[in-house]
Amino acid sequence: MQVKVSVRHGTLDEESLALTKEKAEKLLHFFDRLMLIEVTVDVAGLEKSVEILATAEHKHTFVGHAKNVELPAAVMAAVEKTKQQIKHYKEKIQDHRNNPPHSGSPTM
Repeated sequence: MQVKVSVRHGTLDEESLALTKEKAEKLLHFFDRLMLIEVTVDVAGLEKSVEILATAEHKHTFVGHAKNVELPAAVMAAVEKTKQQIKHYKEKIQDHRNNPPHSGSPTM
């Protein structure tokens, strides 16, 4: 599993870069089939914009966007949005496997 952090319109200090990477890696606790997590931080202007693309097996991509004046808050909001998408996807998969297909005729 790989975490890539890229920055547009500026640079991040080592502490902010490490924090961003650490928070993005927490997505693995919710879904261990993630192959790649790409974090793009845009530092132009007063608001910091964060976009997270989490790519899983079988070509599923989860996307989270967030903007905030403070970088840690924007990162946490984007991680939370991505986490919710992953949880929803996992529930959908698990429900699909646990529920047997229904036949056309009702049983009484």
